[in-house]
Amino acid sequence: MKQGNLAVVGAQWGDEGKGKLIDILSEKVDITVRYQGGNNAGHTVIVGEKEYVFHLIPSAILRPSKVCVIGNGVVIDPKALLEEIAGLKKRGLPMSAKQLKISANAHVVMPYHRVMDQLREGKRSQKIGTTGRGIGPCYSDKVGRMGVRMIDLLNPAVLKAKLNDNLNEKNDIFVKVYGFKNYDFSVIYKEYLAYGRRLKPYICDTALFVNDAIDRGKSVLFEGAQGTFLDIDFGTYPFVTSSNATIGGVCAGTGVPPAKIGKVVAAVKAYTTRVGEGPFPTEFDTKMDDLIRSKGCEFGATTGRPRRCGWFDSVLVRYAVAVNGAKELAIMKLDVLDGLPELKIATAYRYKGKLYKDYPHDLDVLSRAVPVYETLPGWRSDTRKARTWKDLPANARRYLARLETLLKVRIKYISVGSKRDEIIVR
Repeated sequence: MKQGNLAVVGAQWGDEGKGKLIDILSEKVDITVRYQGGNNAGHTVIVGEKEYVFHLIPSAILRPSKVCVIGNGVVIDPKALLEEIAGLKKRGLPMSAKQLKISANAHVVMPYHRVMDQLREGKRSQKIGTTGRGIGPCYSDKVGRMGVRMIDLLNPAVLKAKLNDNLNEKNDIFVKVYGFKNYDFSVIYKEYLAYGRRLKPYICDTALFVNDAIDRGKSVLFEGAQGTFLDIDFGTYPFVTSSNATIGGVCAGTGVPPAKIGKVVAAVKAYTTRVGEGPFPTEFDTKMDDLIRSKGCEFGATTGRPRRCGWFDSVLVRYAVAVNGAKELAIMKLDVLDGLPELKIATAYRYKGKLYKDYPHDLDVLSRAVPVYETLPGWRSDTRKARTWKDLPANARRYLARLETLLKVRIKYISVGSKRDEIIVR
C-alpha cells in the first residue's frame, strides 16, 4: 500500500538514524525531498553487505524507480555534489536527470565560504564545533542577499556580476581582518561555470515539480539533516546549525505549503548523542561513553568525529515532539542497549534548587543542570533478531512503553540493527 505524504525530522541533536528510516519509508513513496542543510551532514544506509554514505543526495536514490529532489533550502557545494554523483554512478546507480532534481533556487557554497567558516571558528573563544564546510557563511550570504544560486551558475553574466561584488567585499575581509590571501576572480569564475554546465541537466524549479506531483496524486517524503536541537531557532543556540531542521523548514525549504506535508515522524536514538560543542545534560562518564560509542559505532558519517553519548533525555524529546507536531516516533539503535544491567531516562533537570520539567532555553541552565533520572532494568538478550513487538525482551518493551508515556506519542518503528531489514514496524 502506498504511503501518504510524510516528513521525517530528527528529535535530538541529529545522527538519529534518519538515513535508514528514510531508506525504508521511501519504498512506499514516489518522491523524496531534502529540505535544508548541506554537506555538513550525512546519512548512512546499509543494504545487504554494502554501506552507502550520503551527504547531499537523499538516500532514496538507492531505489532506481524513485525521484530524489534537493530543495531550495539546501546549500550546495557543487564540487562535493558532483563527487557524490560520480561515486554513486561507480556503484551502479543510474543518477539520471529523471531521477535526481536540484532546485534552481538552492544557494551555492563557494570556496571563500569554506575558508571563512574555518577562520571565524579559529577566532572564537566559544567554539561552535563547525565542520568547516562553509555552510554557515553560505546561509549568511543568502540572508544578506548576496548569495549565488544554482540558477546563477547557468548564466555567465549574472555569475560574473555576483562574484565580482562578493570578492570586492570578501577579499577586503580576508586580507584586513584575517591576514589571508586574496581570491582570484577568474579561477573561481571558470571553475563554477564548469560546475554549472555539468549540473545543468538536474537543475529545475523543484517547487513546481513537487507541488504538481502531489496534485497528480504522487506521494512525497520530506527529509532534513541534523535534528531539532541543532535548529537555528529551537536548538541549543549558539551551538546549532544555520538552518531550520524542524518541520517549519519543510515549507521554506521546498515551496510545499503546510496543508500538503501530511504526517510527521520524529526519529530518536534509544539513547542520546551529539557531535561538537554545546550543552549535553545526560552525557555519560568517560567509561560509559567509550562503551556506547564503540557498540553503536558513534562516529560522524561526514567528519568521522567521535560522538558524545548519554542517556535518553525525555525533556528534550518531549519538546521536539511538540514543536514538530510529531504523530509517530521511530526509536533507532535499540540493540546498542543490549546487555546493560540498567537504563536511565532523564525526566527533568534540577538547577539551583529549581526543578525544570520543560526544556529550558537558558544556556547556563542547560550547561549546568543535573538530570533527574528514572532507572529501569535492562535486558541481557539480543534484540537484533526481533521483527515484532512480541519478539523483544520484556524489559525492552517496558523501556519503550515508558518512553511512550513520557513523550505522549506512539512508537511506530523500532530499529534493532544497522541493516535495512533489522526493523520492527508496529
